[in-house]
Amino acid sequence: MSYTPDSNRYQKMEYRRSGKSGLMLPALSLGLWHNFGAIDNIENARKILHTAFDNGISHFDLANNYGPPAGSAEQTFGQLFKEDFKPFRDELVISTKAGWPMWDGPYGDWGSKKHLVASLDQSLSRLGLDYVDIFYHHRPDPNTPLEETMAALDLIVRQGKALYVGISSYNPEETQNAIKILKELGTPCLIHQPKYSMLERTIENGLLDVLEANGVGGIAFSPLAQGLLTNKYLNGIPENSRANAHRGNGAIEEDAITPENIAKVRLLNEMAIERGQSLAQMALSWVLKDNRISSVIIGASKPEQVLDSVGCLKNTAFSADELQKIDNILA
Repeated sequence: MSYTPDSNRYQKMEYRRSGKSGLMLPALSLGLWHNFGAIDNIENARKILHTAFDNGISHFDLANNYGPPAGSAEQTFGQLFKEDFKPFRDELVISTKAGWPMWDGPYGDWGSKKHLVASLDQSLSRLGLDYVDIFYHHRPDPNTPLEETMAALDLIVRQGKALYVGISSYNPEETQNAIKILKELGTPCLIHQPKYSMLERTIENGLLDVLEANGVGGIAFSPLAQGLLTNKYLNGIPENSRANAHRGNGAIEEDAITPENIAKVRLLNEMAIERGQSLAQMALSWVLKDNRISSVIIGASKPEQVLDSVGCLKNTAFSADELQKIDNILA
């Protein structure tokens, strides 16, 4: 049976411009970092994607190494795209990345032109696409000249393999330099994807200012701190949690689940209840309160988590007192 998305999907979502570009992104984007690998249930993956798009989440975020095994999230998405989403290609923003270990030898990692061009060709093959909407360099490469990495991103756009390019996990100085080089090449930097949550606020120390000054969008990953900012760990580590999964690659570290952190999370949870939100909803709303953030990447292991996340949009405003209270809890 062919998939027919909800006809009211665009009324359920807020859309934000990515910096000073022409591209609008949904306030919530779906990341395929977990739960879309070859080891995962493809019918569950299908339901998650359907639920996301039915609720106006039109941006799906991937990377070459998502799985496990690496590459399999792109293969899963490629299959589901072919079966369910192909008629809606022009309504979707699909992104992928390169820059973490992907294959053996000196060209399977980092930021050389050789790696980036080859990796995207492999990604397009797995995805079954002619182009991606956004292609990211996934992390800075200390050994390759930034000019070479940015020239590769520029080349990829000129080849028609990506419409826009971005960077991820670059610090403020690296970001400023990358933006300058790309601007001189004539392919502006669309977006930066940093880690950002109530518990991880490094980007407030300069990076957000660089993005704002240069008209570059921000899209936050790990807004729930790998699940710590949900009700999952309020009473310790449950059996089926990411902390017990030992899957590496982004699973929450058990040492993050300290008595001190649990105490903070419990206080935040009480505050979320006062706001009429789940803790996860409040954590997402908190990231979205900053207009320099174009979108927040959510993950989901089941469709219900997507619906819970979308519920955050009912209340994204915070009073000065609430923000102060949050800062006091986290101090």
